[in-house]
Amino acid sequence: MARYVRDIMTAAPVTVGPHTSVAQVARIMRDRDLGAVLVTDDGRLRGLVTDRDLVVRSLAEGVDPEETTVARACSEDLVTVRPDDALDLAVRLMREHAVRRVPVVEDEHAVGVLSLGDVALERDPDSALADIAVARPHT
Repeated sequence: MARYVRDIMTAAPVTVGPHTSVAQVARIMRDRDLGAVLVTDDGRLRGLVTDRDLVVRSLAEGVDPEETTVARACSEDLVTVRPDDALDLAVRLMREHAVRRVPVVEDEHAVGVLSLGDVALERDPDSALADIAVARPHT
C-alpha cells in the first residue's frame, strides 16, 4: 500500500494561465477528459478550477465564456499537500476541508494532483468509487 502522496498522485498536471478563457479551459477539460485543471501564474500555483466551477461561477452567472477568464472561476483558497506528505495526512485534509482534489506542490510549483479517485483506487480497488474513477466516459 502506498504511504506517500507521490506514490499515487497524478504527476505533470494540466495547467493554464489566469488569463485563459473559461471556454478554452472547458475545451481542454473535454479534450483531455479532465474534471479539473490547475491555474498557474509564472509557474506558481494560483488556483484550481473544476468543471463544476465553470458552470456555477461562470455560465450560471450569464457571463460570456469566451471573454471571461478562468481567474474569475477558479478556487484560490486551496488546500495543498507535498509529494513527501503521508497519504493519511492528505486523506485527512481532504475529509476536513470536504475537497475531492488537492494540488501537490513543491517549492510553490504544482507537481501533481491527488484526487479522491486516486485514493479510492489505492485503498479499495474493488469499491464502486474506484470503478467509477477508472471508467471511460460515455461520449
